[in-house]
Amino acid sequence: MQRNVVILDIDYVTYEDKPVIRLFSKEGDKNIILIDDTFEPYLYVVSDNLNQCMDEIEDNLDVVKIEKVTKKDFQVESDFIKVTFKNPQDLAKNRDNLRDLDSVIDIREFDIPFYRRYLMDRDVIPMTEVIAIGDKLDSFSDLDSTKQDIEILKLTKPLERVKEYPQNFRILSFDLEVRNPHGMPNSEEDEIIMIGVSSNFGVNEVISTKTNSKDRDNFVNQVGSEKEMIEEFVKIIKENNVDIIVGYNSDNFDFPYINDRAKILGVDLDIGMDESSVKFIRRGYANAASFKGLIHVDLYLVMRRYMTLERYTLERVYYELFGEEKIDVPGDRIWEFWDNGGDELDNLFDYSLDDVVSTLKIAEQTLPLNLELTRIIGQPLFDVSRMATGQQAEWFLVKQAYFDDEIVPNKQGSNYANRAAAEDNEGGYVREPEKGLHENLVQFDFRSLYPSIIISKNISPDVMVLGDIDNDEDYNISPEHGIKFKKNPQGFIPSVINKILQERFRLKREMKASEDETQKKSLDVQQQAIKRLANTMYGIYGFPRFRWYSFECAKAITSWGRQYIKSSIKKAEEYGFYAIYADTDGFYAKYKK
Repeated sequence: MQRNVVILDIDYVTYEDKPVIRLFSKEGDKNIILIDDTFEPYLYVVSDNLNQCMDEIEDNLDVVKIEKVTKKDFQVESDFIKVTFKNPQDLAKNRDNLRDLDSVIDIREFDIPFYRRYLMDRDVIPMTEVIAIGDKLDSFSDLDSTKQDIEILKLTKPLERVKEYPQNFRILSFDLEVRNPHGMPNSEEDEIIMIGVSSNFGVNEVISTKTNSKDRDNFVNQVGSEKEMIEEFVKIIKENNVDIIVGYNSDNFDFPYINDRAKILGVDLDIGMDESSVKFIRRGYANAASFKGLIHVDLYLVMRRYMTLERYTLERVYYELFGEEKIDVPGDRIWEFWDNGGDELDNLFDYSLDDVVSTLKIAEQTLPLNLELTRIIGQPLFDVSRMATGQQAEWFLVKQAYFDDEIVPNKQGSNYANRAAAEDNEGGYVREPEKGLHENLVQFDFRSLYPSIIISKNISPDVMVLGDIDNDEDYNISPEHGIKFKKNPQGFIPSVINKILQERFRLKREMKASEDETQKKSLDVQQQAIKRLANTMYGIYGFPRFRWYSFECAKAITSWGRQYIKSSIKKAEEYGFYAIYADTDGFYAKYKK
């Protein structure tokens, strides 16, 4: 059987003591779960005596396969032992046992989650369309095609990618209003009084046990109880087969709160594609609300990376994006507006609807970029939307390393944090602005300064030399610090950045030549996503938890950056221009008569 599906989400389960990948997908309105039980977890072992090491592993550990492989380690071809395990739990359990073997020097790629490993190795890209060929199953493990109204397809051939084109996803935003007479809402005592929902498929309403005035727009869906309110919310999601659900601070408040109230009232939040309920997964320092096959994006986390503001309230972000004021109700007076009724209750309903309409508008503005980053990085949108920019760049590099046959370095550990804190990287050149009102200014700006320096100077840990050298002509030597980088071969990270910058320039040329506005918009989103990734590469060189961490590389980049901008300012002065302000990759100047 063949299906053309868009892959939304991924996880794995253990079935008959074997890991099974599940790809939650859709073909139109049909929910399809793809099953793949052919993938096994593995890691690499470093040893100076491969034969002895393979014997030790075979004698001491329960593994599926042991084999010698040749891979690149910082671009130098080296022999490794690839150890394949039966399931991810066995891999995790035996990592320390492997390290304890006498012949083992190190283990590599042991900390790549199984589902992420699958996406990279099989070149499966979330949020894109693929051709899936397999056998149709009535049930599998806890999946039941009839009961859950899904199709189950056990893959018999590798997925085949379809030429990409913009996908139209069904997006629903939601927000809770809670009666909070004692200040901060308490889910054990304080009831939900409104659930606002807004969508790109026509549903825009506030579910509540009260209603608004008859002479106002009729957008309130009145129900009999709080329990019925939550049930109606679940019904809307299921009946409209939502792909992406968005909230604002919904990881921290809305989903934990509605989950608590649902448990108290005996309501199932069974809105996952497999009818599972919410699961809270650790992401960074917080828990993220996750559903199988229904992608939850918390826009609060997205906006903290999308723009720089002093506050990230919904009102502030909305104004920054659209230049419009939102309807506002003081948080500590929501319960009074609810109790008082009349005009205040009408205002509260307007406020509730305005919250979700605003959230949806922000989603429609920002999700295209996040969807494009998801496709470039090759990891699930749920994860990408919660990654810091440095994490996004790192996972992109991990994926590229796989295709370059390069073994990725291990994270270097917390002991390097002390070193990074102790050493001082001067950073970019900054000239404080001259006070006063300035007119007729010219702006000088480097295009992609730091990525360009990384490429042109070949700044990468794998081609860095810290000791003495015989011939300066074969090296790029940084100003101030004298850090040396071989001119050839091209380093791993410069090669990756070069590829993506060339792709960006290609997209910009296509965008300029295109007369189709929809295509222009799509190409613009793609080039913006690439720009963000490229500009992130510099900063993560100096982050101790980055796999390719190198404080020397970070220092070299900024030293060249300072040299270039200072020399540009000096050159401009020769032509009568005087710099009044400079910051990292550009400066403002005025003509000095």
